[in-house]
Amino acid sequence: MITTILALDLGTTTGWALRLVDGTTTSGSESFRPQRFEGGGMRYLRFRHWLTEVKQTADAIHAVYFEEVRRHAGVDAAHAYGGFLAHLTAWCEHHQIPYQGVPVGTIKRHATGKGNAGKEAVIAATRTWGFDPADDNEADALAILHWALATQEV
Repeated sequence: MITTILALDLGTTTGWALRLVDGTTTSGSESFRPQRFEGGGMRYLRFRHWLTEVKQTADAIHAVYFEEVRRHAGVDAAHAYGGFLAHLTAWCEHHQIPYQGVPVGTIKRHATGKGNAGKEAVIAATRTWGFDPADDNEADALAILHWALATQEV
């Protein structure tokens, strides 16, 4: 089965990787940093708008995979992640797109062979797959996509 898959590393700078039905993959990172003079919820509205733009560009999204974080370095990061996760899952439910979280250790183990690998190791792994990520967020999204393609029925 050939499907369009969106893989996300959720956060203020969200990494993304999109595999289209024709097998091509595009990726990058998108900033949802709060802007001056905007309310606290605007970053999430911009995130939802961005998701809709990605869906329209791809014609359809058949599955979404995201990095499932269980531990955060700080309270602000935890709150931001929770907001992005809430909006992502509600958006997926609204558009009837199946979604699945993938634990951080699972992604790192798949990409590098070590569940506690550092950012540079994940970036290096994605380069061996023929990608050149601009940052660790994009690399994480590519690793999630690679994991989904290798382990899921997509």
